[in-house]
Amino acid sequence: MNTITIPKNEYSKLRRQSDAYKKLSSRFFEFMIKDPIEEVINDFRKTNLYTKGFLADLEDGLKKSSYAKK
Repeated sequence: MNTITIPKNEYSKLRRQSDAYKKLSSRFFEFMIKDPIEEVINDFRKTNLYTKGFLADLEDGLKKSSYAKK
């Protein structure tokens, strides 16, 4: 592994940016407004692009996923 040397103040700045990014990205999906699963399925169904089997699998998957929790 190669070693790169940077000034301490630059390192501190990069560290603060990294910490802020981690905090923001970890909480991003907590603030997302979620539509009820049935509305999501209906939106997919209205497009007439998906098979009944796909829609059933999508609904099942959404119900089992973290999307449905909370």
